[in-house]
Amino acid sequence: MFRLLHRRSERRRRGAALVEAAIALPIFFLTILAIVEFGRAMMVGQLVTNAAREGARQGILYGSADAEVRDRVATFLQNAADIEPEHVDVQIDVAPGPDREDAAPEGVVDAQSGDRVTVRVTVPWDQASWGVLRWLGGESFQGEATMRHE
Repeated sequence: MFRLLHRRSERRRRGAALVEAAIALPIFFLTILAIVEFGRAMMVGQLVTNAAREGARQGILYGSADAEVRDRVATFLQNAADIEPEHVDVQIDVAPGPDREDAAPEGVVDAQSGDRVTVRVTVPWDQASWGVLRWLGGESFQGEATMRHE
């Protein structure tokens, strides 16, 4: 009698594992994709900050020009994160240093020793994402670095 009851319950649960897997696996894979996407977001955010530092380092060198700073930032991001240069927005501000007595500098070319060079880099998330999940769509990564001119 026990065997008869055991066989009936086996027949009713025959597809239960398949149904449970059909429900659990998509949730599991979606979680894995989310971890990968947010990991990429953290990496790109750090790379944008590093690109701003590279641009500021270029900008504080004597004889540098704004175009050289923009090229340095774009090249860094293209090599490090495979972000095309046309999607990178670079803003360069030069503030007069405490010892400067004449007019404020117009760009990196006019900077003198002690002037502060600030480089801001912005990259849209849509251009930096690997996956198809667009959770951060419309957002942008921003990095900023300020250094004193040599």
